[in-house]
Amino acid sequence: MDKLKLSELLDDKPVKLTLDLPAQVHRDLVAYAELLGRNTGQAVEPARLIPPMIARFMATDRAFIKMRKVK
Repeated sequence: MDKLKLSELLDDKPVKLTLDLPAQVHRDLVAYAELLGRNTGQAVEPARLIPPMIARFMATDRAFIKMRKVK
């Protein structure tokens, strides 16, 4: 089993956003969803990956964390 940064996706009340992704980012997102689906045994909709990916990015960005504490 591959070690991915994301594991299971939690259900949470969403806020709707519309965005455009570069084609390569979309292809990578689809590929990531396929890998995650194989690891978890459940089909994963690529769009559902975006919120936890952004959350993980912000949670591990040291400069963001440091600046957020200053507030």
